[in-house]
Amino acid sequence: MINKLFFSILFFMVVFVIPPVHSQDDDVGNEIVKHISGGNSQELSKFFNVSIQLTLPGNDGRFSKSQAELIIRNFFLKYPPKSFTISHKGSSSDGSRYFIGVYKSSNNTFRSYYLMKLVTDAELIHQLRFENDD
Repeated sequence: MINKLFFSILFFMVVFVIPPVHSQDDDVGNEIVKHISGGNSQELSKFFNVSIQLTLPGNDGRFSKSQAELIIRNFFLKYPPKSFTISHKGSSSDGSRYFIGVYKSSNNTFRSYYLMKLVTDAELIHQLRFENDD
């Protein structure tokens, strides 16, 4: 009888009281996908760390947040988004998360990759790549 009561209470807590794991992480991931899909460099840059490693056609290096926003804006203008999908995601033991996807514009297709790390209670993009999918 005690076991039944214990498991009933445990079930109730898991289903109704404890928030789902990674719900905030999923929200951040969905926001980033939305901003890349929409070609919105200004909103996307809100998720950039103070400096970010960028790899894009014609640009490769570490840039400040504001420089990176301008470079991404130019990329979106040159290659306007048609679609963006995440094909794989994972995490490492240090808590960082990575996302691999495909960015399609009307005139090209790119493999994409971004790496996020936790900085002062916020998950920020530390590395972002768009490489030609030859």
